[in-house]
Amino acid sequence: MAFDWRPKTGDIPTSPGVYRYWDENQRVIYVGKAKNLRNRITSYFADVDSLHPRTVAMLETAQSIDWVSVNSEVEALQLEHSWINEYDPRFNVRFRDDKSYPWLAVSVNEKFPRVMVVRGDRRKGWKYFGPYIQAWQIRDTIDRLLRVFPVRTCSDANFKRAKASGRPCLLGYIDKCAAPCVGRLDETQHRELIDGFIDLINGESKTLLKRLNVEMQTASDALEFEKAARLRDDIAAVESVVQRSAVVLSQNAEADVIAVFDDELAASVQVFHVRQGRITGERGFVSDKSEDSSRGELLERFVSQLYEKSESIPAEILVSAEIENQLLLADWISEKRGKKVEIRVPQRGEKLEVMQLVQKNAESALALYRSRRGADIASRSQALEEIAEYLDLKNAPLRIECIDVSHFDGDNVVASLVVFEDGLPQKSAYRRFVIKHGRGNDDVGSIAEVVERRFKSEAQADTRKFAYPPQLLVIDGGAPQVNAASEVLQSLNQKIPVVGLAKRLEEVWLPDSSDPIIFPRSSEGLFMLQRVRDEAHRFAIAHQRQRGRKSLLASTLDDISGLGEVRKKSLLKAFGSLKKLKQATVEDIASVPGIGSVLAESIHSQLAALEPEISINMTTGEVVEGA
Repeated sequence: MAFDWRPKTGDIPTSPGVYRYWDENQRVIYVGKAKNLRNRITSYFADVDSLHPRTVAMLETAQSIDWVSVNSEVEALQLEHSWINEYDPRFNVRFRDDKSYPWLAVSVNEKFPRVMVVRGDRRKGWKYFGPYIQAWQIRDTIDRLLRVFPVRTCSDANFKRAKASGRPCLLGYIDKCAAPCVGRLDETQHRELIDGFIDLINGESKTLLKRLNVEMQTASDALEFEKAARLRDDIAAVESVVQRSAVVLSQNAEADVIAVFDDELAASVQVFHVRQGRITGERGFVSDKSEDSSRGELLERFVSQLYEKSESIPAEILVSAEIENQLLLADWISEKRGKKVEIRVPQRGEKLEVMQLVQKNAESALALYRSRRGADIASRSQALEEIAEYLDLKNAPLRIECIDVSHFDGDNVVASLVVFEDGLPQKSAYRRFVIKHGRGNDDVGSIAEVVERRFKSEAQADTRKFAYPPQLLVIDGGAPQVNAASEVLQSLNQKIPVVGLAKRLEEVWLPDSSDPIIFPRSSEGLFMLQRVRDEAHRFAIAHQRQRGRKSLLASTLDDISGLGEVRKKSLLKAFGSLKKLKQATVEDIASVPGIGSVLAESIHSQLAALEPEISINMTTGEVVEGA
C-alpha cells in the first residue's frame, strides 16, 4: 500500500509531541501522542498485514499528517486531549456508556435546590450521585430519606404553581416536603436540609445517626412517645439506605476501581465508585478499537477521558493493568483535583478482591456487547459492502446521512437529517430543519435548501456544526430530488456521492441517470438503505407533529384579546399544547410570568367559548375538528 503523502523519516523529529491525520476534506480523523514522534509515526507505515483493520481503514481515509513537538510528555498528554475535544476525530477510541444509567441529581445552583432522577447529559451546577442500575433504587432511596430531609422534589412548573396559589402539593401535606414554595422555611433552612441529604448520600451517616439517637432518647425520657416513635422510624430509614451499599473497603477508603477487558475489535471498561468504604455507584463503558492497543494504553485513554471534566475525583484510582505514563497521568489528574491523586495496580488484600470483582464485570459486559452485535455485525458489513459495490463507491460508506422533508398539505414544512455510522444510528448527530422559504409542496426546492444548509459548513470548513462529511448522502425521493441535491453539492464543490430511494418501487436513483439501480429484493444493502430512509421519515414526522401542536396553540392565541407576542410566548412555553392550556385552571394560567389574575380569567373564559375543539391525530398527523 503506497501513500504519496507519507513524510520522510528524516523530517520527523524524535522529540515528544502530538500528531494529526487529515482526510481529503481537511477534517482531523485521528489524534495521537508519542514520546518519540519519529518512531511512532513510522510504525504506521509497516506491513499492512501487521496493522489493526481500523488502522488500515484510517490510513486509507487519510490524505496528510502533521505534528507539533512539545517539551515533555505531560504537555503532549494535555495537547492530545485538547485536540481530541476540539476535533472529535472519528478514529480515536472514545468510550461511551454501555447503557443509559439513571443518576440521583441535586440542582445545587438553584435558590431552592430539588432532588430528582435523571439520565443523559450532565448539567453545569448540578451535583450527581451514582450511577444506579435501576431508577426505582433511586426513587426508593429518595422516598426513605424524605422522612429525615423533606427537601423539594417537584418540577419548576409545580413549584411556581404552588407558590402562586399559596397551597403546597400532596408531599407538603404529608410532611415529605418542607414546602418552601409557601414559605414554611426560608432559603437558608432549605439549604441546610439539602446539605444534610448530600452528606448522607456521600456515606457520612455517623453524625446524623448519633444525633437522631440522642433526640429519640430525650423524647422518650420526656414521655413524648409519638415524637420518639417518629425518630425511631427516621433512624430505620437512614440505616436502610446506608446498609444498601455494600462495604468493600476500610471505612474511610475513597477510590475508583477501574478494570478493562478487550479482544481484537472492542474493549469494555467497568468502574466501581467507592466512597467511605462503600460502593456508591458502578458504571460500564464500551468502545470499538481503532488500533492494536494494550490494556494499559486503553486504560490511559479511558482514565483521562473519565476525569477530564469530572466533579468527583477520588484520592486513589485503582486500575487493572500498568499504565506506561502512570505518574504523568496522576500528576495531571492531581492538578485538576487540587489534591494529590495516586494511580496504582492493587497487588493483595481487599483492594485486589474488589478489582477481581470489577474485572469479572468487565468480561461479562464485553461478552454481552459481542452477543448483541454479533448477530448483525456480519449483515451490516455485508450491507455496506453491497452498497459500495452497486453504487461503484471507492470504499464502504461508514457514515451515511439521509434527508427527508415533511409537511401538512404544503404548510409548516420541516426536514430531518439522520446519521448512521457503521450501519448503526447515531442519534446524537441527528438534525432538524425548518424550511425557511415556505416552499409548500415543492419537495425539490426544500431538499436543495436543506442540502445547502447542511454542506455549506463543510465548504466553509466549519467544524462546529457537524463532525465530518458522509461517504454517502441518501435522499428520500426519486430523480428530481437527487438531481437537486447533486447540483447543490457541485456548487459547493463537495464531492460526496448522493442517491435517492423512491418509496413506490424502492428504486435507487443516481444523479443525471435515466434509469434507476435495482437492488435485489433480498439484498442486505437495500435493507440498510430502507432503514436509513425510514428513520429519517420517522424523525421528520415527529418534528412535524411537535411543531403542529405548537402552531395550533399559537394560532388559537391569536384569536384571544389582550395577548401580545411576549405573553403568547410565555403561554407557549408553559403549556406547549392547546389541550393542556384548556385543561389549566385560572390559577395555573395566572402563574405564568406576565399573566395576572384578571387576564387569566379572560383567557380561561375565551378558551371555553371556542368551538369546535381542535386537536391533532397523533397517528396520522392530521388536524381534527370536533368536540
